Amino acid sequence: MESRMKRGVVIVIALVLVVLLCGIMAMASMVRTGLSAHEEPTAMEAFMARRVRSMAVPRELRNAKNPLPLTPAILAEGRSHFADHCAGCHGNDGKGESGMGKQMYPKTPDMTRAQTQSLSDSALFAIIENGVRLTGMPGFGSGTAESAYGSWTLVHFIRHLPRLTPEERAEMEKLNPKSPDEWREMQAEEAFLAGDGEEPEPAPAENHSAHHH
Repeated sequence: MESRMKRGVVIVIALVLVVLLCGIMAMASMVRTGLSAHEEPTAMEAFMARRVRSMAVPRELRNAKNPLPLTPAILAEGRSHFADHCAGCHGNDGKGESGMGKQMYPKTPDMTRAQTQSLSDSALFAIIENGVRLTGMPGFGSGTAESAYGSWTLVHFIRHLPRLTPEERAEMEKLNPKSPDEWREMQAEEAFLAGDGEEPEPAPAENHSAHHH
């Protein structure tokens, strides 16, 4: 009995030392590189971010499956929702290489890869609804049935991202939030094609990305 207690104390002390070591390494990294969002996360920070993400799933949701059937209509809703709410950081293709995603710290993940695709339905749902602390991922949920429905459609669409077609991406681009200059350019193009105006001039390059910041 006494030896078992001693073994337990040793394990607890070892765990405390590991946590302290991780904290010291994280602090040393911050002192060395500062808090710039341009730096790549260290292996330790990436590990800690994954652990925080895995803890984002409430206990009552951990075994939940997507209650919505995977139909073309549900997938189209998820695609539209993603284009309007998520693509600004994640890109229409979910790879995080466009919009604000590549300027964040930690960087937004490539959701077509196994690190995201291997997550359970409930984990994806919880991340969308509740967000993840200490990252750029906000919580979009409001606790309503309507909010939950929208998040579950997004879960289906995230599963579909590795098979996204060029036609779907083109459709999403029409739904992405637009800056005032982009709206004016789009309206001018429509008027020109209808024969009601002059050929539109492209919006200034700096304004194309203004709505991302």
